[in-house]
Amino acid sequence: MIKPVVFKKTLEGKSNANLITFSDGRDYVVKFFQQGFEKTLANEWVAYCLARYLGLPVPYARLVEIPQEFSSKVPELAQMSVTQYQFASVYVPDSFDGHQVTSIGKMTNHHSLAAIIVFDYWLSNRDRTRKNILLHEEEPNGYHLWIIDQAEIFGSYNWNLAEIENLPAEIMKSATHQIMASFIEDEQDFFEQIEIIQTLPIHLLEEIVALIPDDWEVTREERKALVSALVTRRKKILPELMHRFIKKIYRQLQVKEK
Repeated sequence: MIKPVVFKKTLEGKSNANLITFSDGRDYVVKFFQQGFEKTLANEWVAYCLARYLGLPVPYARLVEIPQEFSSKVPELAQMSVTQYQFASVYVPDSFDGHQVTSIGKMTNHHSLAAIIVFDYWLSNRDRTRKNILLHEEEPNGYHLWIIDQAEIFGSYNWNLAEIENLPAEIMKSATHQIMASFIEDEQDFFEQIEIIQTLPIHLLEEIVALIPDDWEVTREERKALVSALVTRRKKILPELMHRFIKKIYRQLQVKEK
């Protein structure tokens, strides 16, 4: 397993993420387990595994260990909760968040955008803001979009059993989804992604949830509820939500552009 080498800085945001260089020579954005944000790491893990399987543009991530002898020498880390594993995603250099780019002429990975929106609705990610995407300029005014920070899937970074069993089924107000939708060329992309999600093996969902580290405080009942929510939403709720999204948001954007 890679080891932390150099602490660089604490990043902006409520998740208290830290930029650390590891022994593989790469910089990682590391999130630690925090009281009050108990489900953040589990959310990040589940979302990352599903996103990678679906081929979505999410930075490579892994579980890492931060030894006490390392964190104790860094004031910013000294008071962090001590769990065996933390969640670390590769830092994407030379990129901007959605607030920092005022004009986008082209999305170079536009074929992934419908899949991202469907993914967010499936996982009830109510925090797909402009701060939670990264834009890397690959050509003049042409950007590759990455999704980051899935800490608030399932509606919250500290959801409980009752909440996971009653996730909302409504259109989300997201300017970022609207930006992405404006670059989607064919609404059939939404339905193709729904079909892909509906064919994911249940055993895969169970395995991803089972691999959540025990000291991240997700109970056996909550793990079962996670899998149940994912299965129920993809079958009964996701298709209806995306039909409404296409009708109320996607098609309206297409009319405006014409």
